[in-house]
Amino acid sequence: MIRTVPTKPYLDQKPGTSGLRKKVPVFQQEHYAENFIQSIFDALDGFKGKTLVIGGDGRFYNREVIQKAIAMAAANGFGKVMVGQGGILSTPAASHVIRKYKTFGGIILSASHNPGGPHEDFGIKYNAGNGGPAPEKLTDAIFAKTMAISSFKTADIDPIDIDTIGTVKAAGVTVEIIDPVADYAELMESLFDFDALRKLFKSGFRMRFDAMHAVTGPYAKEILENRLGAPNGTCRNFKPLPDFGGHHPDPNLVHAKHLYDEMMGADAPDFGAASDGDGDRNLIIGKGIFVTPSDSVAMLAANARLAPGYKDGLKGIARSMPTSGAADRVAEKLGIGIYETPTGWKFFGNLLDAGMATICGEESAGTGSNHVREKDGLWAVLLWLNILAARGESCKQVVTEHWAAYGRNYYSRHDYEEVESDRANALVDELRAKLGSLPGTNVRGLKIANADDFAYHDPVDGSTSEHQGIRVLFEGGSRVVFRLSGTGTSGATLRVYIERYEPDKARHDLDTQEALADLIAAADDIAGIKSHTGRNKPSVIT
Repeated sequence: MIRTVPTKPYLDQKPGTSGLRKKVPVFQQEHYAENFIQSIFDALDGFKGKTLVIGGDGRFYNREVIQKAIAMAAANGFGKVMVGQGGILSTPAASHVIRKYKTFGGIILSASHNPGGPHEDFGIKYNAGNGGPAPEKLTDAIFAKTMAISSFKTADIDPIDIDTIGTVKAAGVTVEIIDPVADYAELMESLFDFDALRKLFKSGFRMRFDAMHAVTGPYAKEILENRLGAPNGTCRNFKPLPDFGGHHPDPNLVHAKHLYDEMMGADAPDFGAASDGDGDRNLIIGKGIFVTPSDSVAMLAANARLAPGYKDGLKGIARSMPTSGAADRVAEKLGIGIYETPTGWKFFGNLLDAGMATICGEESAGTGSNHVREKDGLWAVLLWLNILAARGESCKQVVTEHWAAYGRNYYSRHDYEEVESDRANALVDELRAKLGSLPGTNVRGLKIANADDFAYHDPVDGSTSEHQGIRVLFEGGSRVVFRLSGTGTSGATLRVYIERYEPDKARHDLDTQEALADLIAAADDIAGIKSHTGRNKPSVIT
């Protein structure tokens, strides 16, 4: 029943920030998915007889690759495979299953917030035994295996019924189909005051959660409506679809504009939220106010003690380098550590495992804690609800009071998507070449204090990660950061992060883009964005 199939390497299987992401037709090439899965197994040791978790976000081609992965896990010697019913497991839920059942690791099939469909995006990533994304050392080893692969192992078995909860055996491996929601919902109930949240909804509190036809739909429906008693209809677009209903499952102000418009309306609900394709990102919008992801990290950390799971306080806060410095002032006030890491959740894993951080966040709408080793969109929503219930205040009150206490970080991200790779790389190369000459110069009336190419020195394992983003720091605390994203599947996405700190609460109600106008212009002067990309404006502003 076990076959060794000859194959040839594909030279484009280098994992990005979080696994391998390509268009579906690329993964549909002969042996393409099998090559990468076999390379994962070839880069691992000691898994014979152990358990592997497999799940995904339900996007197009999910089911087919799950069958391939089960057959290959059997052939390579895993003793058991746990699969989410219907192939569904949100990324944070998969991390929890790995940790709760102490499995060897897991394969997550997702391209996160990227669109799905026959000609859209697909992805495969490996999560290690701690529940977190494979560290760079392992992804480098996987890539090396893809370059040298000559065969893969698979088992000739009939397709497994992944829609029926239960256990079957095939080719010596036990395949257990599990409820994808139950374990995660139980975990959330252990962290948050569900009784207080039930009272909140019973009081008439209105909420809108948009699952964007992505993976958090079943989770939100079960927790918010079934367990917490939110009115039927609180959860919208809660059925996962292979093409996400033809929409882009990225919870930002462009792709979730309908939610923003509703929350800014005269009859807006009290609270609005959304999550992305695989459930690890979140969008938070209060009645009449959008909460930036950077602010959300800081505000959740400042109020986390109000939730039972964090009543003893935080060990520390970690944020990705492009995320605003709002969380830094919270950490300072709380007297705890603050850690600035490169983008990519895998960099938080060591800090969480070492007990040095409790809450972590990225400006790209990813927030999480030590309850799993992934960012967790629904967790962030529930923590916000717990804070609102405990404080008895609106989202807008929580935000404005936080700004009054800590100051406001005006912050925006400008994305230039699908830029020709050569053009994007040329921009970055030229910018790197002149970093040494920038300090002391003036641009648009702003004096540059420092400029560097961010390098991270891991305080736990001593490793160093270089070239993680170019920072231009101005006197007074403002800054501009330039970075090429590793989450797209075609061309390059140039991300430009613009930030200004404003301590004066009399100036906390400015329009964000106006407050940052001189910095936005300075960014173009410094990097030549228009001349390099040919774009007059960003694709997306958040």
